[in-house]
Amino acid sequence: MPGFVAGHQLLLLRGAKEFFATLINDIDVATHEVRLETYIFDVTGSGERVITALIRAAQRGVEVYLVMDGVGTPGLPAPWPQRLDAAGVHWLIYSPLGRLGLLLPSRWRRLHRKLCLVDGRVAFCGGINVLDDWWDPHQGVLEAPRFDFAVRTTGPLVQSVHAAMAQFWWRLQAARRARRTDWVSAWQALQQAVREKWIANDVADRPGDAKAELVLRDNVHFRSRIERAYRQALGEARRDILLSNAYFLPGRKILKSLIHAAQRGVRVRLLLQGRYEYFMQYHATRALYGSLLAAGVEIYEYQASFLHAKVAVVDDHWATVGSSNIDPLSLLLAREANVVVADVAFAKVLRHELEQAIEHHAHGLDLQQYANRSVGQKLLDFAALWLMRVLLLLNGKRY
Repeated sequence: MPGFVAGHQLLLLRGAKEFFATLINDIDVATHEVRLETYIFDVTGSGERVITALIRAAQRGVEVYLVMDGVGTPGLPAPWPQRLDAAGVHWLIYSPLGRLGLLLPSRWRRLHRKLCLVDGRVAFCGGINVLDDWWDPHQGVLEAPRFDFAVRTTGPLVQSVHAAMAQFWWRLQAARRARRTDWVSAWQALQQAVREKWIANDVADRPGDAKAELVLRDNVHFRSRIERAYRQALGEARRDILLSNAYFLPGRKILKSLIHAAQRGVRVRLLLQGRYEYFMQYHATRALYGSLLAAGVEIYEYQASFLHAKVAVVDDHWATVGSSNIDPLSLLLAREANVVVADVAFAKVLRHELEQAIEHHAHGLDLQQYANRSVGQKLLDFAALWLMRVLLLLNGKRY
């Protein structure tokens, strides 16, 4: 399969509890470099353990680089900025909103990927922010932990993660220096970005046998790679598609791929958000349920807590874990990162987790139930869908 490289060891991590414990263990033995990118960095609860691990690493001489998104993380509360600076952590907030905030369409292009690299030997990718599983910045204390996944990997794609993160850091430095009209320093930062790409092309150790690849999405070179990876897998499915996505609002191509798969006899199951979180995502998603249910797609809504996963399993060998939702914000605007895997053992583990969630924590929908929802509900659903499309047109996008 083009793009897949053998030689990986993969560990599926469910929720922040497993992710943070494993991440901190790796950070605590780092000897020269730690890089972390996240949309949300919240120091409430267990999030504090992550930031203190970064500080400990920097204090013993490890080069630590931290990038947070300006919408997900407008700022860190005192005294954490001072502690990061005192320890020598290199950190910045990507694209702060400024006075007009999200009224400027260009501000919708966010850093949504969740990546971490430790010493060029291990990488993490997934949907989990630095955010306590039992805490939500808008909802407060949760009744049950958030449902989400990350993957820890060793092997060749670690070098791809290093290239992506190091180049991004130096391009951000170049842009900041250019805004200060420090042209010499900005040019030096761009040159460093090129050197990081060259260094990261070195051959890595191959300690495992799983096939995997890092699939990125940005607004320059990789505009549609994640969407194409999904569409290829859906188009080649022969028996089963099991997909879980927090904000599920597929465009016409992915929607048709799911419907066509169901019509040719593939069992298609979607595990989606069952709790109200945001008006547009909640209602716009439900405007699409009718055509999916009519085609035979099974839809389950997760009820135990907030679902934040962005994962899928196709047949018995293809799987993905990452930051990208199947919605226009992720597939058209944001920087995203997914690990795509061709490995029977890994797919089996992820499938089991999703099937357990469906069996014990989800409610299945049927076409009659959907058709009988109230007129008010139908109006809200279609109003949200069309509002989303209008806002995308303002950004120059069709979906």
